Amino acid sequence: MSLFFFQDANLSIHTDSPNLTPCFQNTILAWIPSIYLWTALPFYLLYLKRSKRGYIVLSVLSRFKTLFGVLLWCVSWADLFYSFHELLQSRTPPPVYFVTPLVVGITVLLATLLIQYERLRGVQSSGVLIIFWFLSVFCAMGPFWSKIMTTTAGIILSPGILFRSATFYIYFVLLIIELILSCFKEKPPFFSPAGTDPSGFLSRLTFWWFTSFAILGYKKPLEDKDLWSLNEDDISKNIVQKLSREWDKEKAECKQTIHGGNEVLIRDKRHNRKPSFLKALMRTFGPYFLIGSFFKLIQDLLSFVNPQLLSVLISFIKNKDAPAWWGFLIAALMFVCAVLQTLILHQHFQYCFVTGMRLRTGITGVIYRKSLVITNSAKRSSTVGEIVNLMSVDAQRFMDLVAFLNMLWSAPLQTCLALYFLWRLPFSLSLQALGPSVLAGVAVMVLLIPFNSAVAIKTRAYQVEQMRYKDSRIKLMNEILGGIKVLKLYAWEPSFSEKVLEIRKNELRVLKKSAYLNSLSNFAWISSPFLVALTTFAVYVLVDEKNTLDAEKAFVSLSLFNILKFPLTMLPQVISNIAQTSVSLKRIQQFLSHDELDPNCVERKVIAPGYAISVKNATFSWGKELKPSLKDINLLVPSGALVAVVGHVGCGKSSLVSALLGEMEKLEGEVAVKGSVAYVPQQAWIQNATLKDNILFGQAPNEQKYQNTLEACALKTDLEVLPGGDHTEIGEKGINLSGGQRQRVSLARAVFSSSDIYLLDDPLSAVDSHVAKHIFDQVIGPDGVLKGKTRILVTHGIGFLPQVDHIVVLTDGKISEMGSYQELLKQNKAFAEFLRNYALDENIEEDELTKNALCEEVLLAEDTLTLLEFWAVLNFFSPSAKDFYFLSVWTPDAVSCTDQLWCVILQVKLTVFWQYMKAVSPVLSLIICFLYCCQNAAAIGANVWLSDWTNEPVINGTQHNTSMRIGVYAALGLLQGFIVFVSSFTLAMGGINAARKLHMALLENKFHTPQSFYDTTPTGRIINRFSKDIFVIDEVIPPTILMFLGTFFNSLSTIIVIIASTPLFTVVIIPLAVLYFFVQRFYVATSRQLKRLESVSRSPIYSHFSETISGTSIIRAYQREESFIAISDQKVDENQKSYYPSIMSNRWLGIRVEFVGNCIVLFAALFAVIGKSSLNAGLVGLSVSYALQVTLALNWMVRTTSDLETNIVAVERIKEYSETETEVSYWKSSINTALLKPEKSSNHFPLLPNTPEGGRWSCGEKSIGIVGRTGAGKSSMTLCLFRILEAVKGEIRIDGVRISEIGLHDLRSRLTIIPQDPVLFSGTLRMNLDPFNKYSDEEVWKALELSHLKRFVSSQPSMLEFECSEGGENLSVGQRQLVCLARALLRKTRVLILDEATAAIDLETDDLIQMTIRTQFEDCTVLTIAHRLNTIMDYTRILVLDNGTIAEFDTPTNLIASKGIFYGMAKDAGLA
Repeated sequence: MSLFFFQDANLSIHTDSPNLTPCFQNTILAWIPSIYLWTALPFYLLYLKRSKRGYIVLSVLSRFKTLFGVLLWCVSWADLFYSFHELLQSRTPPPVYFVTPLVVGITVLLATLLIQYERLRGVQSSGVLIIFWFLSVFCAMGPFWSKIMTTTAGIILSPGILFRSATFYIYFVLLIIELILSCFKEKPPFFSPAGTDPSGFLSRLTFWWFTSFAILGYKKPLEDKDLWSLNEDDISKNIVQKLSREWDKEKAECKQTIHGGNEVLIRDKRHNRKPSFLKALMRTFGPYFLIGSFFKLIQDLLSFVNPQLLSVLISFIKNKDAPAWWGFLIAALMFVCAVLQTLILHQHFQYCFVTGMRLRTGITGVIYRKSLVITNSAKRSSTVGEIVNLMSVDAQRFMDLVAFLNMLWSAPLQTCLALYFLWRLPFSLSLQALGPSVLAGVAVMVLLIPFNSAVAIKTRAYQVEQMRYKDSRIKLMNEILGGIKVLKLYAWEPSFSEKVLEIRKNELRVLKKSAYLNSLSNFAWISSPFLVALTTFAVYVLVDEKNTLDAEKAFVSLSLFNILKFPLTMLPQVISNIAQTSVSLKRIQQFLSHDELDPNCVERKVIAPGYAISVKNATFSWGKELKPSLKDINLLVPSGALVAVVGHVGCGKSSLVSALLGEMEKLEGEVAVKGSVAYVPQQAWIQNATLKDNILFGQAPNEQKYQNTLEACALKTDLEVLPGGDHTEIGEKGINLSGGQRQRVSLARAVFSSSDIYLLDDPLSAVDSHVAKHIFDQVIGPDGVLKGKTRILVTHGIGFLPQVDHIVVLTDGKISEMGSYQELLKQNKAFAEFLRNYALDENIEEDELTKNALCEEVLLAEDTLTLLEFWAVLNFFSPSAKDFYFLSVWTPDAVSCTDQLWCVILQVKLTVFWQYMKAVSPVLSLIICFLYCCQNAAAIGANVWLSDWTNEPVINGTQHNTSMRIGVYAALGLLQGFIVFVSSFTLAMGGINAARKLHMALLENKFHTPQSFYDTTPTGRIINRFSKDIFVIDEVIPPTILMFLGTFFNSLSTIIVIIASTPLFTVVIIPLAVLYFFVQRFYVATSRQLKRLESVSRSPIYSHFSETISGTSIIRAYQREESFIAISDQKVDENQKSYYPSIMSNRWLGIRVEFVGNCIVLFAALFAVIGKSSLNAGLVGLSVSYALQVTLALNWMVRTTSDLETNIVAVERIKEYSETETEVSYWKSSINTALLKPEKSSNHFPLLPNTPEGGRWSCGEKSIGIVGRTGAGKSSMTLCLFRILEAVKGEIRIDGVRISEIGLHDLRSRLTIIPQDPVLFSGTLRMNLDPFNKYSDEEVWKALELSHLKRFVSSQPSMLEFECSEGGENLSVGQRQLVCLARALLRKTRVLILDEATAAIDLETDDLIQMTIRTQFEDCTVLTIAHRLNTIMDYTRILVLDNGTIAEFDTPTNLIASKGIFYGMAKDAGLA
């Protein structure tokens, strides 16, 4: 028996008809499946016990599987019983005939029981059992072949052997049936939790389940409804919860480290430790990622099998007497090994990419949650632009890194294994191995390490610098887009364009430096495998002339060097990515470590009885490091009281409200607020949702209460003119509501909330006088719907003061007086004096505090609101228009505007690539392609030379011309390295050139795009172009092109080499190429649409985030944080729903395309075997070693082709926004302006009705007052003068010259407006007043003095260099309005337009301003839009607008006498 046990070489190997010994068949082969199942069983049972999937009803499939399992058990034991029968017949069979049937029988019975247990645990398709049945069939093939050979040989068999042969055939057939049945999956289980994966094992292994989706994407454009729901583990809420839990744990551990422990040494060592966000990430996502790492380990080990098989193949080619089946077996083994590698590699990638997706989700979620709780000083240090960058760019870096993070350990492992196999070739023991010569190659690698480390360190430094420039550019762009209308009105575009381009220039300068480093790095890493091979071969042949280089040594070594090439190429990229990601990690960690608002700074429960608000000896500031804004505040507000807070601009009224909300830093004292709070801010915050949703704000609907709220807040009449009523979708920042409407919606939200305490920050300033009176009477006042509630009302008006319970007077951050209206009059202090001075205006000024500064962030919508056609135009905005993002209103069939983001689904045309090539420069593009051809020609030349060298005959144990051989080989290899350096640098320069041109075109276009575009396009969408898309063009597309060209030419050179070696290969190359091309096209149709869906669903994340940031105080006041977090999570999930299939599409394609590569390996080996007689070993070695690396090249070519096609969308998106319609004639000849003689009509959209219309008027007077109800068209009319709205008929003349014939820049720079919206930009105060530096400091100080800001600016340490924060947040609204006045005083043009410019200013300052305007602009034409009629009663003429038409135009006296519309308004205001 022992003679036959393992093998008999003459029977098994050295024969043309191989066979296995009976003993080997009955033991080792029969036991392998059993050993596998028993080993896997304990782990599998543990897994099944923990998984909860419900159970599956007994199906026909399950019954058949069980039936055949039982039959297999019966057949196995039939053999066992037959052996006992032989024993009884006194024929003693060998022990193996007892042991094997017993073991096999028990194992198949166990497998049958496992089928039923899996069914009860809800397993639809069992990987464990599929592998078991496959192993059983595979191991039974040997005996099956052997029995057939025995039968065909005509040998007479004994009855025992005949019986066992019969049972074996039955057994074999049953095994095949069982294997086929196990490939089908069961029906879904009952009670299965959501998000379980329904696909079968083989389907998951090959990603076959994605095929139906790929077909769908190929047949029709994909939509949101075609996407699958996310798995439970991928849902944002679950991921962020886990990550937040780990981050909180990490912070808690750090606090313990700092505060805990009595041992001084421990504290000294670790007291500086900061919480590590990286640790939290590792704990959250590490375990799942490690499964992918395990697959990577197996794949790495498998990658070294084929070089060994190549060694055997070359030996086979040399051995002319070897049986042919050896060659076919080697070819088959190479193919099987390659297929296994492919399957395992893509499982690894799936785990890595899903980990990356979860990382991005988690990071986005924690940043969003953090932004809701950071303090105001922290918010100042991280602007919206920077936080959006954290969400988009920095989170993306983590995602990109994770895919190849395993290279950190995989590259060294592969390097060590390659070096080991180079030292001694395991399958070639007869040959002398390369041995110690390999150490020369190791020395080259070691020498390259410090060089690459230096490059990585320098790259990291550049990365930090570049991110700084990127942040400041995005921050500036965010502000520019926020204040674009102001830039247009002041004609400041050139100045701000220069600022952006200056930052961009620095950004590209750093990119250029990085390009030098990357080219050096590419040179080093692409040349390193060659340099290692060269030094190894050179040392080997030169050390001893008896050392000869034959095909086996050369090409097995070369295939090992090729394996080495990938880790050595990827490792520096991974190190570079780690360097970049560590910068991002620091930025994210710094943001997450910002101070949070103290939720306990305002006591919510304990308060003195009878009081709703209590403040004792409290001092507040906007940041711990800033000086206090409110000092020594003592305030007791009784429950149900109405308290007015009054004072000059910048005295701290809004700060007091913020302090009560807990928005400020409490430095000392106590604050208590009892009950729920509703907050109406000075600048109304409106969500991008329906008007009803804005009012309900998450509250349960109550129709009666809702209708009462609308009535009280005077919104009923507005709803009548909105086409969708309260279902009208409100655009971003409330663009389609007027300022007054926005403020009333904000107030309605507070009223509907039925809170205990109402904090009203000057809500009456943005509405007309009669509306203000209505709101006070119906809502705020003693008889309003809020009577009995505690109300704090900040106001500049004094008309309502007699009706309030208490008045608080603030002066410079302190409470100077407090008491009822009568008490304050009796005290006879400054406030009483102020009241007496303004007693005459009492009736008006209470609520006519004009329009709040916010009032018209977008002027278009406000004053054309009554025009239904405007809505029609917006709703049916032409799909062929350049900008396909549009606003819609509610109709019964319509969906919301955010759902109607749509995308033109077309193939990425070659025109997009051509546009990018044009930006790079067509000549440069051709040069780059030519350089890549040369690079690959040099590489092929080196390898062909090597092949020729190995075929050189050995004479007397040596080869001749060794030095010449080494010299030519070295020259060709180094030439390749040099061309790599030149081509990668040329490509990088071309990429930077393209990035500069594309950004320049985008910026130029956006500065000259009409205002209508900004009115209908959310800022987040435009910012996305400047951040994400520019980032892709800067840093993603050039390396992707570099990799694509590399892999494309690599694949091409492989095909050329194989065809040159074995011409027969031409037969299969065409079908393989067709299959490759077809699969790729099939996939790309789906992949690109997924990328676009992902891109479109990304913008709402940032739009919603910007909206949230601007409304954090309101969200916190109403305690709505949770629901906003849920909305953000939902938007992230929508985005991931399209990203997840795009990961899967890459895996699906990768497996299919790599199968083509594996076929190339099979056919290259197969044709080498077939043409054995005519081929030499050198050519076979060259051909198959090239084939072995083509799989990797094809895989990467697919990935980079896909990446290139999907990322080139960024060029398309930027081109699209670079070619939107621009304002006409920006630069033309200039004129002087003095008189104003308009005859006009204006238009905003192509179909928009004329606004104002039907008017023909002219004026040479010094001052014109423009009045009208909200929405009458007052602001739109002023916009016509600046040509923000272009006239569609009629004309406007200034100084007798048509303004349509003047350049926009010249026109706008010679008119001055003080707009409703006091927009400031982050930067110095001086820059905000004079961005072109046209005026001297004296002139600036003079303007500040006249605008009553000199005292404030002088008190600042940096004076004119006072740093304004983003949007001028560190100035009050009133102060910002005064800065706008100072701008006007500096410009001193001959025409001045005041667009309700004293909105947020107290009466006293307003009087001073009116005085300044009358004196400083006495020789100018002044047009004033006013709600406060007393400010324009002394004007030369009054223009009354009504519903977009000129209703009246005459002197104030005549208009009052005529008793028309103006008379009615004056009467309401108590002036007639």
